[in-house]
Amino acid sequence: MSVLRVAGMLLLSWIAGGLASAAVPATMRAVAIDRKGGPEVLRLRELPTPKPGADEVLVALDTVGVGPWDIDVRERLDYWKNRNFPVVLGVDGAGTVAAVGTDVRGFKVGDPVYAYAWDNPKGGFYAEYIALPAKAVAHVPAGMHLRDAGAMAVSALTALQGIDDALHIKPGETLIIHGASGAVGSLALQFARLRGAKVLATASGEDGVAFVKRLGAGAAVDGRHGDIGAAARELAPGGVDAVLALAGGEALESCIDALKPGGRVAFPSGVRPEPKARAGLAVVRYDALTGPAEYARLNESIQAAKAEVPIAAEFPLAEAAAAQQRMAAGHVLGKIVLRIR
Repeated sequence: MSVLRVAGMLLLSWIAGGLASAAVPATMRAVAIDRKGGPEVLRLRELPTPKPGADEVLVALDTVGVGPWDIDVRERLDYWKNRNFPVVLGVDGAGTVAAVGTDVRGFKVGDPVYAYAWDNPKGGFYAEYIALPAKAVAHVPAGMHLRDAGAMAVSALTALQGIDDALHIKPGETLIIHGASGAVGSLALQFARLRGAKVLATASGEDGVAFVKRLGAGAAVDGRHGDIGAAARELAPGGVDAVLALAGGEALESCIDALKPGGRVAFPSGVRPEPKARAGLAVVRYDALTGPAEYARLNESIQAAKAEVPIAAEFPLAEAAAAQQRMAAGHVLGKIVLRIR
């Protein structure tokens, strides 16, 4: 540990401003970029620990997620308004509350929490600490480890809201989840089963097919080399009710071909290429939302489904570049995470 970090370990004087806090260092380790580019621009830095505002929570992070969106931000910064370098990447993770602002209710120092925040003004999650709005933070579901919660937030919110809000899946309906072996798809599969749907899951490779079957898919097919149409007809001879598109391309179009008249399609922002427009087909594009109501419904669903949060690989914070390279290589069954502590 550097002299700077040793000197920085203190009980911050935020209490004088009415903010409850634990012992927090003045500086923290974080992986940040000073410019756009490849994995080599990711550098482990010593940065000031962010101070939470009146409506914010400071979280001492334990585990954070790595997603394809992190690569997009690193390469282009197209999606973020906050472009003041150094930029700390990462949109979700879990840890314990280190400080709460004066206007924050419902959280106290030491609470295990998880959070999702896109383009957070005070920096992302590839760090030891993050300060973010309390509405973006939730208590970890009872009995869940921080490691699992750190892999969950954006993926689980996207999965549940796709099933419930974009597609409105009902008991007995048939659903194709295209890209079911990824971080979002593996959770969407479990939530769809919770809602009583019959699921055809597409995945990549024999191990991907076995993976989604283990998670409860009623039927599964290799999305690249299998006959999606035949698998869909076997599951639903009259056509499937809905498609949750978590990957694009010709295989997705084959999934959409299997819909019954009046069927529904939904996909989260970022899926490329997007589904092709078709006459009479309603396609819903959506983004995951955060807030107390969204987190309450998610926690209830996680516990009701006894959901598994599959973790494909984990890396220490200092190896964030390697984690992103693993993500870019593809064929990730579940979520990749960084372990902070």
